[in-house]
Amino acid sequence: RISNPKVRSFVISILAGGTAGIVEVCSMYPLDLVKTQAQLSTGKSSTIMGAFKKIVNQHGFSGLYRGIASPILAEAPKRAMKFSCNEVYKPLFKGNEYVLGAVAAGASAGMTEAIVNCPFERVKVVMQSEANVDLYKNTFDACVKITRDEGPLALYKGFEAQLWRNGVWNGVYFGFILAFKNYLPKPQSKQQELLQKFLAGFVGGTVATTANTPFDVVKSRLQDQRTVKGQAPKYGWTVPSMFQIMREEGPGALYKGYLPRVVRLGPGGGIMLICFHYVSNFLERYV
Repeated sequence: RISNPKVRSFVISILAGGTAGIVEVCSMYPLDLVKTQAQLSTGKSSTIMGAFKKIVNQHGFSGLYRGIASPILAEAPKRAMKFSCNEVYKPLFKGNEYVLGAVAAGASAGMTEAIVNCPFERVKVVMQSEANVDLYKNTFDACVKITRDEGPLALYKGFEAQLWRNGVWNGVYFGFILAFKNYLPKPQSKQQELLQKFLAGFVGGTVATTANTPFDVVKSRLQDQRTVKGQAPKYGWTVPSMFQIMREEGPGALYKGYLPRVVRLGPGGGIMLICFHYVSNFLERYV
């Protein structure tokens, strides 16, 4: 057993969080695929079920999981970064006491996490893009070809947009969770505590997703862009790209893929919460 309580708590959080995250990714990944393809489309998006049917008809059932290796591989380093950042930012901003402190701590942790997660996101997006189906055989092949054809820094394409996306989502989410918790009665049982956490997570996640979806749309489009020598890219910095999308496709285009994101939140949050709870209890006995 690990004798140092801080190290032990950190290890349990990483292992339980990583396990819960991987289970959630495997369960809900098809919705993420549909979300990305909707965001990359400049035309009218189909319904979620219509998109599932089209993907299965064209690529088989496995097509719903194209590119899943990247978010699975990202889960452990992403969790390690997020939990270690929380240890630094929460005391710094007094994130357990004040809502604005929770917003600042959450936004800072989310933006720092982007440093680790951006290359995985870039590879995931190009794998999910319908236009790249014949271009990349698998996640490793995509990583090699991006690095070879565009240079190693191309793995950080869309990094600025990901800073916005992560910062906005985490800031709104953790600020909302703290504010929401202050208005709820103290739970009288473990089941009530789980229910309150799930409710707060779902509502907070919905509000955060509503706030950050425009940044997510821009991030997906930036990361799907290939660098071609002598050719200026269509999208550049995040905010000008948002105005460009609104001008060309209308304001609603900044919310493409919103429904699959929200639909994923409820069951996905529940899966993560329950999995984290049981894995943590198991590790508490053996680590």
